[in-house]
Amino acid sequence: MALFAIGDLHLSLGASKPMDIFGGWDGYVEKIKAGFERVEPDDTVVLCGDLTWGMTLEDALEDFRFISELPGKKIILKGNHDYWFTTVAKADAFFEKNGFRDMEILNNNCFLYGDAAICGTRGWLFDENLDGTHNGKIMAREVLRLEASLKSAGEREKLCFFHYPPRFGGYVCDDLIAVMEKYGVKRCWYGHVHGRGHRHAVTGSVGGIEYNMVSADFVNFIPQNICIS
Repeated sequence: MALFAIGDLHLSLGASKPMDIFGGWDGYVEKIKAGFERVEPDDTVVLCGDLTWGMTLEDALEDFRFISELPGKKIILKGNHDYWFTTVAKADAFFEKNGFRDMEILNNNCFLYGDAAICGTRGWLFDENLDGTHNGKIMAREVLRLEASLKSAGEREKLCFFHYPPRFGGYVCDDLIAVMEKYGVKRCWYGHVHGRGHRHAVTGSVGGIEYNMVSADFVNFIPQNICIS
């Protein structure tokens, strides 16, 4: 049973906002389907946010049906464009109603994977120059969600997943990184960044934490296999 990660599928099967107009996204739905051919039915895939452009769960029905038909169990983080998400209970009820029994939401919790735990939260790009109070409140909530997720993992190895990058170019999210350090996180994965932003992505080990970007267009729409100790 392997573990994979990919972010930012940006599906639009039930809406009118395809990504094909952007460089590198032509035929991306078929590329996603082909990329998942490496995933077996008993594998697990962490989806790091921005799954669908659907504004509600009903709008996103066809996108979730497409995701459900891909192989593997899916663990879902919320991204900044996942407007369909309101509560875990409503998402779970929607999944159950439509027979999507291979999807679960990562939100204030963790999922066990062997001797490790899959942890994480959406994250946030904090900018003091942009309405600092609003940004500060959102960041504080994300810090609490991350700590709840990591704490629930106990003494297991903690694999940490975000939508937003904890580091990006010269930006450093000190609050979230401090929580990762507190709980001994050594590896994390994130998405969100596209196109020309790829050049500013932080990958590799910085300050004792290994950073990996898995935005769909960055990894050529292929879920990345995560080898754990």
